[in-house]
Amino acid sequence: MTPDSVMDLGERALQLTVLLSAPILLSALAIGLLVAMFQAATQINEMTLSFVPKLLVTVIVLSVAGPWMLRLIINFTRQTYLQIPELIG
Repeated sequence: MTPDSVMDLGERALQLTVLLSAPILLSALAIGLLVAMFQAATQINEMTLSFVPKLLVTVIVLSVAGPWMLRLIINFTRQTYLQIPELIG
């Protein structure tokens, strides 16, 4: 296993991690911003008001994007397993 192959595998794993986490993080960020603007406009400073919408949107995004995310993880794992002989020798 050469250092180049290790770096390549690590780079692909990090790219997959960013790709998988982006929909969840971006949706939670958008809802958090909307709730923060609503709280600033109405001067309601309730902590659960910001937590519950983020939780609901995260669950919705996971249920919608879950199959796509699972497909990506399975494809990455299959490709990695198939490359084991090349990586070893």
